[in-house]
Amino acid sequence: MAVCARLCGVGPSRGCRRRQQRQGPAEAAAADSEPDTDPEEERIEAGAAAPAGPGPGSPPPRCSLLELPPELLVEIFASLPGTDLPSLAQVCTKFRRILHTDTIWRRRCREVLHRYRHILGLWQPDIGPYGGLLNVVVDGFFIIGWMYLPPHDPHVDDPMRFKPLFRIHLMERNAATVECMYGHRGPHHGHVQIVKKDEFSTKCNQTDHHRMAGGRQEEFRTWLREEWGRTLEDIFHEHMQELILMKFIYTSQYDNCLTYRRIYLPPSHPDDLIPPGLFKGTYGSHGLEIVMLSFHGSLARGTKVTGDPNIPAGQQTVEADLTRRIQLPEAESPHSFDALSRVILEVREQLRQEQQEQEGEGCGQEPPPSPAQPQPEPPAEGAGGELRGGEGESATTQQPPESGQPFVLPAGVSSRNEDYPRTCRMCFYGTGLIAGHGFTSPERTPGLFILFDDDRFGFIWLEFKSFSLYSRVKVTFQNADAPSPEAFDEMLKNIQALTS
Repeated sequence: MAVCARLCGVGPSRGCRRRQQRQGPAEAAAADSEPDTDPEEERIEAGAAAPAGPGPGSPPPRCSLLELPPELLVEIFASLPGTDLPSLAQVCTKFRRILHTDTIWRRRCREVLHRYRHILGLWQPDIGPYGGLLNVVVDGFFIIGWMYLPPHDPHVDDPMRFKPLFRIHLMERNAATVECMYGHRGPHHGHVQIVKKDEFSTKCNQTDHHRMAGGRQEEFRTWLREEWGRTLEDIFHEHMQELILMKFIYTSQYDNCLTYRRIYLPPSHPDDLIPPGLFKGTYGSHGLEIVMLSFHGSLARGTKVTGDPNIPAGQQTVEADLTRRIQLPEAESPHSFDALSRVILEVREQLRQEQQEQEGEGCGQEPPPSPAQPQPEPPAEGAGGELRGGEGESATTQQPPESGQPFVLPAGVSSRNEDYPRTCRMCFYGTGLIAGHGFTSPERTPGLFILFDDDRFGFIWLEFKSFSLYSRVKVTFQNADAPSPEAFDEMLKNIQALTS
């Protein structure tokens, strides 16, 4: 509410421009503390309370605005033009307090934000297969679009990094200035076009501020020296994926309109294993990527918000069947990859047979007899035991142990991050999406979904003998909640269809 107040000049505004450039995304600031009494207010109240002169001919006492109920003052102030409110706030402390009422500033926000109020929220830029994550928020006198980037590979638990891409000034009443914030020289004039309710585009209007005589390669090298303080050769191998993404954004800003499509954070349900949301995950040579974890009945699905040339953004990367729980051995020493592979493939074969039976019943055919499945027995106390696949063990009926169970990667499984948790709550059969360059010949391969705690999960890819660790994105994104579960499901279908 105090942020909205600053849009019309009420409340603290000094240094807003410097602060947003220096600190990055900020929540709405609390209103400045104010004294309990105000000399001007005391003067007004004293005048209103002064007794009328004696005698029958004395004029009737005047009624002060301060005597009106606060609810009535809110309605009066809310009907005034926004440009008059700063002066009104300087009258007395009581007026300033009332002018911090949410009802007034919700109306002022609708008046000031104009048509740009539709771009507030969470967005995915259309940058080829790479995607991305953009949060558009109100910050002081501006609407700012912040691009969020994963931490440097392989530090999956590090916080997200962010950069401003564009900025919209809100000081004008009937117009707003748009600035392009990205590039090695800026800010400079830009343009925002709202294509439709859930789609908008940006473009820099001063392309000469981006270009250099040496061509694009020289431009990009100059930008690297200014932004990173290092040369392209020094950091190419260390941050290859990020450099490709940054260069794509950098060139798209002035060669084409960069389009953004709205995305939502997944809704939560009481029976979810962990809170759904955004996670940072390791993907081998592709570095760290952003994945959205959501729950759909008995399935947990991870959808890529950022992608790579093999699996583009928008595709469902991992999926866990929460009815197919796999029991790990209790031993402290690593179990073999062959044992893990065997039990996972057995679960896959079991699922295939069940699917065939269901298809046969649907066609009116007699289903083939399925072999009797032995009931799994718990390993003896103190023994290592075998990996076991649980048939029909739902996560909602099997509560995770409070202390967890030991977890060690099987011998032969590679991991970019050796600092993974050594205990886990439970494991499930899952599948992961793999494909060739350019998303060619995509297929789902079996794997193991490991739930470590509320903020981390992992996936072992049998096809590659590799392990991916995912850590929660701990950022409070504004205006990012889905209006309904149906709207979230529709959003997932739309972003997946764009890359299929």
